[in-house]
Amino acid sequence: MLFNLKIPIILNIPLIEQADIVTVLSIVVVIFLVLLILGVRKSYKLKKENERLNSMNTSIEDENEKPYKDFTDGHMYSNK
Repeated sequence: MLFNLKIPIILNIPLIEQADIVTVLSIVVVIFLVLLILGVRKSYKLKKENERLNSMNTSIEDENEKPYKDFTDGHMYSNK
């Protein structure tokens, strides 16, 4: 009988307070927000770098359109 009276008292003791849950969730939100901001910043930087590299790519295409130049004329094993 005495054991039955102690059970409601034990169950009424809160193990985790609501303020603790709010604090933990706030910390998690801040961490993920920082990660999100860093990801968006990195994405923006990569986009700018990609645009810069694409603008440099036109000079490489111009080199591919040049006529072939034989570079073996001065080679010491060339056909005599």
